Amino acid sequence: MELNGVGIWSSPLRYGDSAEAAEAAAELDELGFTALWVPDVGGPLMDSVENLLGATTKAVIATGILNMWMHEPADVAAAHARLTAEHGPRFLVGLGISHAPLIDAQEAGRYRKPLATTKAFLDGLDAAADPVPVDSRVLAALGPKMLALASERSRGAHPYLVAPEHTAIARAAVGEGPLVAPEQTAILASDRDEARAIGTKWLTGYLAMPNYANNLLRLGFSEDDLQTVSDRLFDALIAWGDEAVVLDRIEAHRAAGADHVCVQVLQADHRAMPREQWRRLAAALR
Repeated sequence: MELNGVGIWSSPLRYGDSAEAAEAAAELDELGFTALWVPDVGGPLMDSVENLLGATTKAVIATGILNMWMHEPADVAAAHARLTAEHGPRFLVGLGISHAPLIDAQEAGRYRKPLATTKAFLDGLDAAADPVPVDSRVLAALGPKMLALASERSRGAHPYLVAPEHTAIARAAVGEGPLVAPEQTAILASDRDEARAIGTKWLTGYLAMPNYANNLLRLGFSEDDLQTVSDRLFDALIAWGDEAVVLDRIEAHRAAGADHVCVQVLQADHRAMPREQWRRLAAALR
């Protein structure tokens, strides 16, 4: 399974209409995007993965990320084995520990020992009747301990909500061999007001999650940057402007050590598939 170039990270591909998602995935495959990444915040994840695998022939279908609190390792391994047998080695299992406020909201005190829980989940994948191969899984990793685990127990790291400065840190942490595949948010907008109208509220929700907040503080942003969603922070995390701005940000990640960059394109209606923006990005990448 090769994973390079540019991919698409998309919530609508997972949670939108399944027929439209399949149609859009087929188009993205033909446009040359090398991977399609989908999130997991509940619901039948493997049904969505199977839908996208069936609609494509070349693109890797990746979970970004499979929430370890919502699945059993044996079930994940069995699904991976079945889907790989049916569609070839194009299913990349991205695993993540999620966030305490989200998990504890369902069951108080459930979220604890994230590193140990991740190791135990990986142990379960290894012990399954059909283990998920190390090169078919990546970890959502931001801090040094999880980055180290990603390099030791998986193909590499899938950092989310990061700037190229973090990509350089991730590359240094995992070394030259493992995969570094950051997510990059983008908004094709004519000015800051338009970009802010689309992205500020979306970004605020993520900044309330301790994992993301702590990572940004480690990168040198201040508590005030996070609380106010400062222009400095907004510009660091979201590539907004025309296609050239997005391409420049992709190249910055590559220069910092990324093997693959998956772009999440936001538009005013976050639930709709930004198919025209995807086409514009594909044309710019040619």
